[in-house]
Amino acid sequence: YCTPPFLPLYVLGHDAMRTMGKANVLISGMKGLGVEVAKNVVLAGVGSVTIQDQGSAEWTDLSSQFYLRESDLGENRALCSEKALARLNSHVRVSACTEALNQDFLRNFQVVVLTDSSLEEQRWVGAFCHTNNIRFIVADTKGLCGQLFCDFGEAFEVRDSDGESPHSAMITHISKENPGIVSCTDEQAHEFTDGMQVTFSGVQGMTELNSCGPIEIKRIGSYSFSICDTSNFSEYEKAGVVTEVKQSKTLSFVNLDLLVVNDYGKVEKHQNLHFGFRALHEFKQKHGRLPKPRNQTDAELLVAMAKQLSTAANFDKFDEDVVHKLSLVAAGDLAPVNAFIGGLAAQEVMKACTGKFTPLKQWFYFDSLECLPDQEDGGLLTEEACAPRSSRYDGQVAVFGADFQEKIKKQRYFLVGAGAIGCELLKNFALIGLGAGEGGHITVTDMDSIERSNLNRQFLFRSEDIGVRKQKSEAAAEAVKKMNPSVNITAHQNRVCPESEGIYTHQFYSGLDGVAAALDNVDARVYLDGRCVQYQRPMLEGGTLGSKGHTLVVVPHLTESYGPASSSGQKAIPLCTLKHFPHRIEHTLQWARDQFEGLFKHSAENVNQYLSDPEFWARTVARGEVEAVEVLEGVYANLSDRPQDWTECVTWARIQWESLYNNDIAQLLHCFPPNHVTSSGLPFWMGAKRCPHPLTFDPANTTHMDFVVAAANLYGQIYGIEGSRDHEGIQKILSGVRVPEFTPKSSVKIAVTDEELAESKERKEEGDLQLPSQNFRMVPLEFEKDDDSNFHMDYIVATSNLRAENYDIPAADRHKSKLIAGRIIPAIATTTAAVAGLMCLELYKLVQGHRRISSFRVAYVNMAVQYYVLSQPGRAPTFTVSKTSSPGWDVQFCPRKADDRLLKKKWCFK
Repeated sequence: YCTPPFLPLYVLGHDAMRTMGKANVLISGMKGLGVEVAKNVVLAGVGSVTIQDQGSAEWTDLSSQFYLRESDLGENRALCSEKALARLNSHVRVSACTEALNQDFLRNFQVVVLTDSSLEEQRWVGAFCHTNNIRFIVADTKGLCGQLFCDFGEAFEVRDSDGESPHSAMITHISKENPGIVSCTDEQAHEFTDGMQVTFSGVQGMTELNSCGPIEIKRIGSYSFSICDTSNFSEYEKAGVVTEVKQSKTLSFVNLDLLVVNDYGKVEKHQNLHFGFRALHEFKQKHGRLPKPRNQTDAELLVAMAKQLSTAANFDKFDEDVVHKLSLVAAGDLAPVNAFIGGLAAQEVMKACTGKFTPLKQWFYFDSLECLPDQEDGGLLTEEACAPRSSRYDGQVAVFGADFQEKIKKQRYFLVGAGAIGCELLKNFALIGLGAGEGGHITVTDMDSIERSNLNRQFLFRSEDIGVRKQKSEAAAEAVKKMNPSVNITAHQNRVCPESEGIYTHQFYSGLDGVAAALDNVDARVYLDGRCVQYQRPMLEGGTLGSKGHTLVVVPHLTESYGPASSSGQKAIPLCTLKHFPHRIEHTLQWARDQFEGLFKHSAENVNQYLSDPEFWARTVARGEVEAVEVLEGVYANLSDRPQDWTECVTWARIQWESLYNNDIAQLLHCFPPNHVTSSGLPFWMGAKRCPHPLTFDPANTTHMDFVVAAANLYGQIYGIEGSRDHEGIQKILSGVRVPEFTPKSSVKIAVTDEELAESKERKEEGDLQLPSQNFRMVPLEFEKDDDSNFHMDYIVATSNLRAENYDIPAADRHKSKLIAGRIIPAIATTTAAVAGLMCLELYKLVQGHRRISSFRVAYVNMAVQYYVLSQPGRAPTFTVSKTSSPGWDVQFCPRKADDRLLKKKWCFK
């Protein structure tokens, strides 16, 4: 159901992807909005997508339809788009239809999406779909406004409302009463709420709970909650984990004609837009066209129609200004608005296919009318200025006028990052004509090459780009030049950091009109923000995490900047937890990742430096005695125990297994037996400390053998020894391996806290090591999660799950292990498209030179739960400091957000 590795899998999960892979989706209308929806749905990995359109390409379509070229004018839009959409995902069947819709045709689909459709068509298709249990979606955009409607039938099951991982907590005590009170560890407050259902596992003593079905809870406090009657259960002894059980829910939808407008902060405006869009259908049916751009007569007619509709609906808060503005821009077709609404619509398709996430219920309206030029600042547009010119930008000229188009073509922008958001931004830049005129230019930089996992949401790349190891920036630049040959673009492969300041100099930034950040880490954003503040250049910034996204616009001397890095809210795992006391699968996966880095990367790097660098000894000692001893012991072991053949690699892996999963656990239990008590008389093994048990090697156990095979092959790789996947041959070698006997030592002291661990390291004494001199090089391994043939994830999964078995922690499959250990940031095309669209709406305001802070928006969205917040950005704080030595001067400072460093200066007379 997908092309591996497929990143939506990390957002949706296996079950949802399998279900979606069987769905047949119809998308009607292949103008800019329709192709945006289709692109995102194909990338998501449904079973098939049929695109339908009876119309031919026109000049206005080129403003947002990224698969149409000027040579396609007069040709059918669906046929022109079919091949390009099919190339996005070879596992999705894409076909085109140029005939009118009919009921027999609609029966072939589980989801139907209408774009660019008449109200009459929406009504009959919607009624048919509602009756036949076909999920129905309407999406439409008119200039700076958009609408979305969903009808998923009278009984639609939502299997997972938010996509978040189930909450869990460690148990410290369960009372024997009615109701029973469950107390959790105090290291972190539980996140359970009233009415949630939970299950128990690993409870000792009151074992009846382990076999109970989901139990409803009632929250008592941050560390406790009540459950069922436990008075007849056994006495609680220790341990246990409580885990939330995700509950499904059934939603009922009504058909198109019933007005149910959602309140996302502007409910009255949304209701006015609802009547405005209905009036547009009436206007087009009566006049055969939409209102002309900036035509006041048409606007007055539309307002009158909408007002009549609102009166019939007993709506007494009709706003003529909203409908009037809608009329002025309705003929426009804007790529950023289509990107946002298209991203949302495609997400609803995925919800309809899978039951994953909460669907829209049922109307959604969006507008960015604040993008319009401010009339108080002389921004009055005329009908003539917005009239069509048989140009690829006609859809944009209809909204902002011809002068604006010339201005945006002359812009010089710096895009940092050509990944998921970067690709979407470049698509929009090409369609709106950014840098496509004389003097205009786009510089894009990204140092990464294209990987297969990029293809599902970085839609400018193709599978053939992988084989030639083409850089992202280069491939993206070539792709957008095909969309709009007039775009002036240069691709760089540089990291934007202090080391590249010789390239991105004062002169470089001074020649820019703005910067767009499409980065995947906070540190890079902070650095780029600092450069924009230093050179007083506006910055557009956006990011995503699965279905969540945010955007930020930084306007010099007006809005607050991105600011310095702040805590991510994720606590580092204590070293002692990783080393001796794990209680979550995240702990064992991090431990496995540390094992990989230490055994197969750092050790080899240290050996190579020792053998090739005369200063290695002095430099190592300078790092401190404790670290120097550890490094030198590792170098000594790697040189003195160097394997000579594959048999010795398998032997090493078997002994490594015994050490990690039997000997180390036996030593830990020797120091802290299962019945050990603390100096306070409390059980040592309680709460977050799970009492482990040693494992016994079994060659018939798949996980045991997976570890040996992966570890032996990786060990051989760092020494240049060819490995093998032959389990039968490996088992034959294992039968002859002599595993040294192990006896726990009473002299060993195991640190219980990180402080004790630090003290034990300080007490470590340097041994008398005679490092041998050899003439060879080891091969350090760089962890690569996406190559299933390199044994890296094989090792991580087996290593983690074996340790989880030691501590009775539920194991994780390869999918979840890769997500955590590979530190994957889940991404999905729908969110990146929506975020890029919102960023480009702010770009419109920057190009026009808006100076009112009320015109700008920062956005926070979670498309899984219909959370959309667009708010005014914070204002840049200013301070006035009088110089006592020169009383005639004042100094104004605009400090960085949440930082007292003075990064901008502005001298002014007093």
